[in-house]
Amino acid sequence: MPNIPTIRWSDDELYILDQTLLPVTVKEIKLSSIEDSYNAIKELKVRGAPAIGVAAAYSLLIDLKKETKLSSNDFISLVEKRAKYLNSSRPTAVNLSYALNRMFNAINNKKDKTSLELYNMLENEAKKIHSEDIDICQKIGEYGAELLKDNTGILTHCNAGRLAVSGIGTALAPMYTAHKNGVKIRVYADETRPLLQGARLTSFELQDAGIDVTLICDNMAAFIMSKGLIDLVIVGCDRVAENGDAANKIGTMGVAILAKHFNIPFYIACPSTTFDLNTKTGSDIIIEERDAKEVINFYGVQTAPSNIKVRNPAFDVTPSELITGFITEKGIIKPPYKESLKKAFDLK
Repeated sequence: MPNIPTIRWSDDELYILDQTLLPVTVKEIKLSSIEDSYNAIKELKVRGAPAIGVAAAYSLLIDLKKETKLSSNDFISLVEKRAKYLNSSRPTAVNLSYALNRMFNAINNKKDKTSLELYNMLENEAKKIHSEDIDICQKIGEYGAELLKDNTGILTHCNAGRLAVSGIGTALAPMYTAHKNGVKIRVYADETRPLLQGARLTSFELQDAGIDVTLICDNMAAFIMSKGLIDLVIVGCDRVAENGDAANKIGTMGVAILAKHFNIPFYIACPSTTFDLNTKTGSDIIIEERDAKEVINFYGVQTAPSNIKVRNPAFDVTPSELITGFITEKGIIKPPYKESLKKAFDLK
């Protein structure tokens, strides 16, 4: 895979690796407007909760330097308006709102600064969010790698690797770290219908890294588990509620139920920014419903009647009782989650 970063900010311009073209075409594209960024997030050209957050932070800056002649009040109002617009692009991933809120809070109530000073503060904050994501991924990899021994068989779903973040990934970070340390592992990647993130992205980047990866259809997971080929499951996550319920790509809950049946540990790897302790349970998480054409078509080829009724939730919620632990940059968090999450985040 050519060494193109998922997200790149250079000379006040934002570039992303267009993930909708992978694995056939590896292409970097420039996002020239706030509308470009909204569409890139909505259309999954940039995807993965941490990557969405980083991209959103930089997106606030696009063409913003030309507005630095505005008064401080007007400049802050413009940033707030842009943040609200971007935040509406995908409702489930908490990293999006986290990054945008953090950016806005960096300049809010700083009306004594000039607009140019406020712009520079925003740019510095975006770079910090970007840098922190890289460091967090590294730590997740180090903690998670402790679970992986020689010949460990791992099942993963969707894509939570290099393409979903700024660093080495969340769910795939332990695999990259173990591989780097010479541990021989076997990875089974669900293809992840309807948009094939596992097939197009996960199998692509793991194969490129020289990791032993086998691609399977989503409905093959039970069979593979029944044959004793899976020792643990590691997936990513888009939002974790206070009680430990976790929203991830559609199909994750089914994998967790299968893992419970076959007595296989089920881990979720995610940064602390994915934990939303203001959301009490998984039933409070807004689940994004996407266009029916994603289901009616299989990678560009129509495979169902065009007027058929379709449900296309992008995520499901895995109940906390099915989750063995959360692999985070703070370590591996175990149940009971309501207490352990508060302890991990130093909350009363």
